[in-house]
Amino acid sequence: MISPIDDAPLLDEVRKRMGRVPNMTKVMANAPVVLEGYLGLAGALKRATLPPPTAERIALTVGAANGCGYCVAAHTFTGKRVAHLSDGDIEAAKDGKATDPKEAAALAFARDLTESRGAADPAAALAAGWTEEQILEIIALVALQTLTNYVNKVAETENDWPAA
Repeated sequence: MISPIDDAPLLDEVRKRMGRVPNMTKVMANAPVVLEGYLGLAGALKRATLPPPTAERIALTVGAANGCGYCVAAHTFTGKRVAHLSDGDIEAAKDGKATDPKEAAALAFARDLTESRGAADPAAALAAGWTEEQILEIIALVALQTLTNYVNKVAETENDWPAA
């Protein structure tokens, strides 16, 4: 278990971006370079070409595949509030599925990428209409989510999100 830190310079940046400081970022504050890297990649991915609902679905898919209850709870909350996903969308995403064929292809690729530790073929996602740029964005999202999943599992981060 890794203890959260309540006072660190980068936590002010987290508060500005999110309006609050989640326990996960307090844990990451033990290693400022980790928190800085997380904030940098998360910030860059906000400018990605993937639609925000797709990004939230991917976060749910990866969090569930990695067994990270903290991240599943966080992205259930943000999926509903930010990306306007329905309960059905959220439950399907946890299983790496979606009713829309293009979304389903992205989630299947993300889940395969997670479970195979990178040995996934993007052909079906490309055939469904995702671009090479978006395939790389999916890979980056999977990497970011894997980082947060692993931090939360190792640290046993106390969940400060509504239960999923």
